[in-house]
Amino acid sequence: MNSKRRKVIITCAVTGATHVPSMSEHLPLTPSDICTQAIEAAKAGAAIIHLHARDPKDGRPTPNPDVFRQFVPQIAAVTDSVINITTGGSTRMTLSERLAYPLLAAPEMCSLNMGSMNFSIHPLASKITSWRYDWEKDYVEGMEDMIFRNTFKDIKHIMLELGGRGTRFEFECYDLGHLYSLAHFVDEGLVKPPFFIQSVFGILGGMGADPENMTVMRSTADRLFGRENYQFSVLGAGRHQMSLVTMGAIMGGNVRVGLEDSVYIAKGVKAESNAQQVRKIRRILEDLSFEIATPDDAREMLGLKGRDKVSP
Repeated sequence: MNSKRRKVIITCAVTGATHVPSMSEHLPLTPSDICTQAIEAAKAGAAIIHLHARDPKDGRPTPNPDVFRQFVPQIAAVTDSVINITTGGSTRMTLSERLAYPLLAAPEMCSLNMGSMNFSIHPLASKITSWRYDWEKDYVEGMEDMIFRNTFKDIKHIMLELGGRGTRFEFECYDLGHLYSLAHFVDEGLVKPPFFIQSVFGILGGMGADPENMTVMRSTADRLFGRENYQFSVLGAGRHQMSLVTMGAIMGGNVRVGLEDSVYIAKGVKAESNAQQVRKIRRILEDLSFEIATPDDAREMLGLKGRDKVSP
């Protein structure tokens, strides 16, 4: 394996749409908080910054382009990290809402979920005794009866609309079948290598956080796409974050951390910032003699269009 492929891309998912404010006082909610934490994560070594928006009044997820505009340009102005905008939004958003800002910004990268699924953290509701905002309890408990919709037609629409603007994708795969869905779109000619496959482990409704599952995902992706045609990355949800992503790097992949995926830095200890998680995984990787990819390394590895071709 050549040295370029052994550079490890660190993605930081700053806030997401799954965790609610009552789960951590450190979860960034306002545009200012998201901006500050994203910049700190970039300085700590995150080559890719993955972004959602939240209503600054109460922290609920929002697709509002005006909110995104309050932090995305500022992050881009002071870092050279790749900006990756969600197209997943939240399970309660329509497809047009989820695409409202990405279609305006045409970023270098967007996330793209590769299938409809049950996606839930509703069991956590029973562990929270005090809710910070009145929307949170119903939001978390309501996930038990929600489907995260990503039909073949939805996925194709996103690929055509954003792909036509030069945006490439972080293909989020929560199950083995999602790799086969991606292979279908490859056969259709809608996406071309290099692919960035983000394997997601530990979400209720998706794959469990078991090493055996990671091995199956890796070997299946090799068989479907050829290892030279894709970059493998690993996301471990909750308590599985650091152990799973470290294993992913050892298997030749890249890593994703951030408060979207886990609000902890160690067992029972809340992470105080996204940058703290980035610094921890960077230390682990460097102790294992891996080289950390710069943003420009990531652009080359993933075939991105470059920050100069992104809308203001």
